[in-house]
Amino acid sequence: QVQLVESGGGLVQPGGSLRLSCAASGFTSENYAIGWFRQAPGKEREGVTCFSNTDDSIKYEDSVKGRFTISRNKANNAVYLQMNALRPEDTAVYYCVASHQIARMVKGDIDYWGKGTQVTVSS
Repeated sequence: QVQLVESGGGLVQPGGSLRLSCAASGFTSENYAIGWFRQAPGKEREGVTCFSNTDDSIKYEDSVKGRFTISRNKANNAVYLQMNALRPEDTAVYYCVASHQIARMVKGDIDYWGKGTQVTVSS
């Protein structure tokens, strides 16, 4: 049974940092495109960052470039999201996601979703 379990969300002040973790089980994450989506209140879900299944290359949504960093531990089948210089507009539920192909993930065609973790950026 495939599972993606997120942790590490919380409340942080603007300019602060958080590190999200995603524990994957039931599949070998390095064989999938895997990464993070988010959904802010009143908005549609959007892709944040991901690893490609083809060459391990990384994609970032423009607004998080230079502030967010995705990483992985293949031995533990885990993926992480280091978020620095957080802004109020980063407030959202963050989801760990996986797709069989990166081409599908970038279109929002996701095979597996975690339940999400809330990130709130507020003073």
